[in-house]
Amino acid sequence: MNLYGFAKGLVKSVLTPAYRIRIVGKEHIPEEGGVLICANHINVLDPPVVGITSPRPVSFMAKEELFKMPVLKKLLPNLNAFPVKRGMSDREALRKGLSQLKEGNVVGLFPEGTRSKDGVIGKGLAGAGFFALRSDAAVVPCAIIGPYKISKRLKVVYGKPINMAELKERKASAAEVTDIIMNEIKTLSDNHR
Repeated sequence: MNLYGFAKGLVKSVLTPAYRIRIVGKEHIPEEGGVLICANHINVLDPPVVGITSPRPVSFMAKEELFKMPVLKKLLPNLNAFPVKRGMSDREALRKGLSQLKEGNVVGLFPEGTRSKDGVIGKGLAGAGFFALRSDAAVVPCAIIGPYKISKRLKVVYGKPINMAELKERKASAAEVTDIIMNEIKTLSDNHR
């Protein structure tokens, strides 16, 4: 078993009972081909929660500073994470993310770019729309519905892939596509509370 598989099993065995995680709609994640999972961001545990609830391995962008920490710089690449410089356009991270999608892998993104302090779903950054438009990946919205409190139910809801064909056909902008993705996430969240 690789490190990702081992870590997923270990984290799942801790987080699932602690937060009574319930998964809805994981059948919406295609079994093969590139997939872009776009989720809201409410807690530092969101990446591992998406990772353990997805039926396929997920790669995440992680802030570059984490890759400079002694233990993490060796660990993170083995957990399918790749670095991104925050607050600027990081062409290398964009290339890496697109390459992952084109190779038929799953990439997880939090379009808001930072955690919501009050749990309200905020505006997404255009990066999610960029990936959605530049790849042929299925774009799957995901709502993480808290709270992250021990013994309280945490729900992870995956929606049907967004129809990107018509958005590409009418030459929608990256910002417009991101807004559509965020609206889908909000709808999932509102409908499953």
